[in-house]
Amino acid sequence: MNELNKLLEIKNCESVSLDKVPILNIDDFRNTIIEEVQKDNNYISSFFAMPDNEMFRLFAVIANPSKHILNIISSYVSDSYESLTPLCPQVHLFEREIFEEFGIYPNGHPWLKPVRKKNLVDDSDYNFFKVDGEEIHEVAVGPVHAGIIEPGHFRFQCLGEKVFHLEISLGYQHRGIEKSLIGSPNKKTSNIMETIAGDTSIGHSLAYSQLCESLSKTKISKRAEYIRGIALELERIANHTGDLGALAGDIGFLPTSSYCGRIRGDFLNMTALLCGNRFGRNLIINAGVNYDITQNEINDLKNKISHSHNELKQSVSLLWETNSVMNRFIDTGKLNNSDCVNLGILGLPARSCGFEKDVRLNFPTGIFNDYQIPISIHDSGDIYSRAYVRWLEIENSVKFIQELLENIPSGEISQTMGALNSESISVSLVEAWRGEICHVGITDNNGKFKHYKIVDPSFHNWSGLAIAMRDEQISDFPLCNKSFNLSYCGFDL
Repeated sequence: MNELNKLLEIKNCESVSLDKVPILNIDDFRNTIIEEVQKDNNYISSFFAMPDNEMFRLFAVIANPSKHILNIISSYVSDSYESLTPLCPQVHLFEREIFEEFGIYPNGHPWLKPVRKKNLVDDSDYNFFKVDGEEIHEVAVGPVHAGIIEPGHFRFQCLGEKVFHLEISLGYQHRGIEKSLIGSPNKKTSNIMETIAGDTSIGHSLAYSQLCESLSKTKISKRAEYIRGIALELERIANHTGDLGALAGDIGFLPTSSYCGRIRGDFLNMTALLCGNRFGRNLIINAGVNYDITQNEINDLKNKISHSHNELKQSVSLLWETNSVMNRFIDTGKLNNSDCVNLGILGLPARSCGFEKDVRLNFPTGIFNDYQIPISIHDSGDIYSRAYVRWLEIENSVKFIQELLENIPSGEISQTMGALNSESISVSLVEAWRGEICHVGITDNNGKFKHYKIVDPSFHNWSGLAIAMRDEQISDFPLCNKSFNLSYCGFDL
């Protein structure tokens, strides 16, 4: 513990006894968080409340990329406390979520609205933000959408075609995943983790398994680490490929759109080569992986990834070489650096603003302790930047997988994992394809989870989309939305 600042310092996927987490009075708790977030490139990874007898214990996980550590602090509250949001906007959505779940009122919160439930403030209908003016009009989209996307409501305040403000309302499904994890782990827990966000099955199941391995002091084999790393990067490549094609489709650029749609399927099939499922279901298990990879499969995967990468390079290069595409991408949907920092934006959108926020670099675990993928960044913060960073990440992930396939060690792929340590806490971060996933597990005196908190990167980044749309043409919303490509279900936990 850092005695000076009363912070518990831990590494990613390090388990410690719960009684080591400092308990500060609420004023010191607030001041410490505000001070820490203003240092270096620190940011809030997770902020949540846990019922504890007649009180509630607030926890904050503050990421310190410069020192490669996570800081944890806590404080007890009953029914209210002074909101941090005015001085630390990163927690605005976390505080709304805590109020919604437990009725703990953050006094002075400037935007205390529901996250997933009815309006708890005054029992009235949800009051959307309104811009006054005779020529202002509203455009309401959703929550029911055409096609197969999940429910979400977008309310635009516009003057003509210009967007003044976008308000995003999500959480229509009330999935209850976090509550279902109380009393686990059990036989169903791994399957639940794979459904947090279906396109991020590998990312979330890896975060969960690392957490359990930390709490049980289990070290997995190098061979299992390699297979996990290959699967995680294949998931990244497949999703980025699909997004580049979808961005092309949103502006009617059919060559890249049609090719990327097919090539995405090729990369998904490579994941199926590992485990029989295109989304990596049932591949990652506690203490290892479920499926080994033979030498013939390694050779097959080498050939397939090289062939698909070459095809993808030809398809994506058309984007950067076509003026009509660049005219739509460049300077559209810009997210400036100050908003990126204030909102705690993570993952690809942050790297598209020039910030080196990447768990693989800053908080490495598993295979990333042995191999480092170069961090892909660009600094213009617009749709072009978010598209180009996707391409850079594909390039780096392909090289990474090829290197792992050349050097994969022999050994077992799984082992028996013991019981989780009782009355302990661990934080597991994974750089999934959208950005940082954060799982926090707290065990009871029987080694079962008495609290489990999940933060998908979309929880941080939806606010970034809303800000990026300000002063843009409403016709550019589908394109800007796809450039972030955030998860609805990953938000609704």
